[in-house]
Amino acid sequence: MKNFVLTVSCKSTRGIVAAISSYLADKGCNIIDSSQFDDLDTGKFFMRVSFISEEGLSGADIDTGFAAVAAPFEMDYDFHDSEKRMKVLLMVSRFGHCLNDLLYRWKIGALPIDIVGVVSNHFDYQKVVVNHDIPFHHIPVTKANKVQAEARIMEVAEQTGTELIVLARYMQILSDEMCQKMSGKIINIHHSFLPSFKGANPYKQAYGRGVKLIGATAHYVTADLDEGPIIEQDTARITHAQSPDDYVSIGRDVESQVLARAIHAHIHHRTFINGNRTVVFPASPGSYASERMG
Repeated sequence: MKNFVLTVSCKSTRGIVAAISSYLADKGCNIIDSSQFDDLDTGKFFMRVSFISEEGLSGADIDTGFAAVAAPFEMDYDFHDSEKRMKVLLMVSRFGHCLNDLLYRWKIGALPIDIVGVVSNHFDYQKVVVNHDIPFHHIPVTKANKVQAEARIMEVAEQTGTELIVLARYMQILSDEMCQKMSGKIINIHHSFLPSFKGANPYKQAYGRGVKLIGATAHYVTADLDEGPIIEQDTARITHAQSPDDYVSIGRDVESQVLARAIHAHIHHRTFINGNRTVVFPASPGSYASERMG
């Protein structure tokens, strides 16, 4: 028996859930987990259904015929094979804590992804990446070569079939063109609790304001800096006695965990972009289990 996930978004109206569940039952499928949300402000409906094909039908077989169910509701929908690993390209600069955390989670199977490569504008983590048998791409970025460097990044993404780009503390601003081309497929970790302290040096900004909580935010990348739809956030408590350098150290764990949770949500098709916001459904039972204990 194979596991699949169906994601649906459309205008909210009566009968959507009944139509979907009846269709899946007729195809010999058993729903094991389902989440839905009606946005009363926008009138949009979102749904994620995890199900088992008990009669052995393939994803293509199940997909066949669903268009007739979707058409009256004008659904945007996709069927996803739960066993298929998303191809992910990681990008990093000189802060390696998020990269190292993701590599460890990937290695033990806590993040079931296919890391197709790591791009960096520095050589700091080349050895770490190569030791994991992952291709390392050094693409230096300057004001003079920014256009060419970004073209090279996109070339790597296209050649590897990248489905998601993760900016794991990659400290370069992407062009509007790249943001639009990869819309909804680039996740960034920003080391502040957005919308507070956007841009450069957020910990110094936070220190200057005397905050008592610092945070991290994982969001989809848009052309507007640190303005994309937020996927995941968390905070850590600090005191008046701590310095900006303390903030950086305390923030590392928060950043790593927030980014990992955001990637987990995306690769399991739990996230839906809803204007400048996101709908993030809870994880399906068993989806956090690692293939190895460590």
